[in-house]
Amino acid sequence: MRVVPILGLACALAFGATSALAARSSYDVDYRVQFLPDTGKARVSIAIEPDTGHVSRLVFDMDPSRYSEIDGDGTVARDGDSVRWEPPADGGTLTYLYAVDCKRGNGAYDARITKDWVIVRGDDLVPAARVTSSKGADSRARLHLELPPGWSHADTGWLPTKDGSAYVVVNAERRFDRPVGWILAGDIGTRRDVVEDMEIAVGAPKGDPMPRMEILSMLTATAPAMRDAFGTLPPKILVVGASDPMWRGGLSGPRSLWMHSERPLISENGSSTLMHEAVHVVTRIRGGRGDDWIAEGLAEFYGIELMRRAGLLSDARVDKSIQWMRSHGRGVKTLHAGSASGPRTARAVALFADLDREIRSESGGKRSLDDVARALIAKGGRVSTQDVRDAAEDAIGAPAKTLDSPLLD
Repeated sequence: MRVVPILGLACALAFGATSALAARSSYDVDYRVQFLPDTGKARVSIAIEPDTGHVSRLVFDMDPSRYSEIDGDGTVARDGDSVRWEPPADGGTLTYLYAVDCKRGNGAYDARITKDWVIVRGDDLVPAARVTSSKGADSRARLHLELPPGWSHADTGWLPTKDGSAYVVVNAERRFDRPVGWILAGDIGTRRDVVEDMEIAVGAPKGDPMPRMEILSMLTATAPAMRDAFGTLPPKILVVGASDPMWRGGLSGPRSLWMHSERPLISENGSSTLMHEAVHVVTRIRGGRGDDWIAEGLAEFYGIELMRRAGLLSDARVDKSIQWMRSHGRGVKTLHAGSASGPRTARAVALFADLDREIRSESGGKRSLDDVARALIAKGGRVSTQDVRDAAEDAIGAPAKTLDSPLLD
């Protein structure tokens, strides 16, 4: 199928609103990813088959330097980064190549494919799409990974189908399910366990010094505390890691997270990259514009607090950690910013510690910051400072004095 230029294309996101009384329709989406280590790329196909619902148009954001050889059934049109696909009424398949290797500004990789393994995010293999579908239609999605000879294992944050031939992809917050999150495949070593009905898998290339069992043990120990705090856990958490030249940080995704093999599980100040990112994975709380401090502050606070509840840190050690955060963020005048890190996150941790103390005191120990966190989780999507105020007021029965602060003006 030829690729033609798009001229003056104006596309809107149209999943179609559906009433509570309307019958939900559906269509099938089959993702297939074939890793090609000799070329440094992955061949991706997206097959759509209508059922009681159908898709008439998808518009992807595809950088030409990373997505190439785009072809498909029906009409495929490209205009710079924008690719429009209109599959035939009876369904069809879109195919393309994706260049896997990706470096950050410091030259370290946050996605890489070698002759032995690949680490990549499904978000990039299948970029976000603006989808026009029949009214109220939901997708039923499966992900198939095709490995080259010699590659024996793969893992994702998704659970496999009963026959083990694919992964079941479900994004509750989206009608068009994409296989977002981390993917690891090749000659890899993985350790896994099940706790609180949640599968925990920790994987890295074979021979890599990633402390798989230590990470598995830490998440196993804290999983009950996470369930108590947040009310629910995902069906699975996948932790993916590797050493240099991979990026030396931590980053969460749906049901999965990345952590460099050499990052300490618990830092000298009592914080933990692993637990911080795990909280992001479980809560999926995201701050709205200017309110990134909410998600980052909660992740850092609970990263410490959950270790205390699991008996990994003493009360005295947690007090010292919160005091370190208070000191580190003492120069911060406002928590509102495009992104929160360093001192601003530390100041948010101190604020949440104070708010937790106020809620417990005013409720006679019956409520805590957990109630605020659960309210934010239930809200879904992006949350605001006002959402935090409302949730705290519900927990206390009156406006929280802690949140009457110049930091939040």
